[in-house]
Amino acid sequence: MEIRIGNGFDVHKFVDAKILRLCGVDIEFDKGLIGHSDADVVLHALTDAILGALGKGDIGTWFPPSDNKWKNADSKIFLEFANNAINESLLKISNIDITIICEKPKIQEYSMAMKNKLSSILMIETSQINIKGTTTEKLGFTGREEGIACLCSVLLRQK
Repeated sequence: MEIRIGNGFDVHKFVDAKILRLCGVDIEFDKGLIGHSDADVVLHALTDAILGALGKGDIGTWFPPSDNKWKNADSKIFLEFANNAINESLLKISNIDITIICEKPKIQEYSMAMKNKLSSILMIETSQINIKGTTTEKLGFTGREEGIACLCSVLLRQK
């Protein structure tokens, strides 16, 4: 049985007066994230994890920030592209593990909505998705509340 593991990591900086979108879920918060697209740091890291497991490069390969076509794009497009690549392979998602790194907002109260959104996009069960938040104990850029980082791992297995 073929098994593949992929890891993805992404970081985005906070800005004032924007919606904070994580996993495609809009969160009421006094800061948002800035990026070429909608800056959904979780969907970017997860897309990279999937593409990595498939050996298909990374998000920047397929959706370069130098291409204005992707300016302010909904990151759901990127994840759907990665999911289609899975569906075209002989593999399927076994499980996903996501760690969102920030001091604020607290992730736990949004984790079920995030799991539901990912389940809908990827057409998998919520039980295959784990989402957790952690802090850096006030250290580094996340500790200074300058942005959010995300680490994702995905396990793909043969259909």
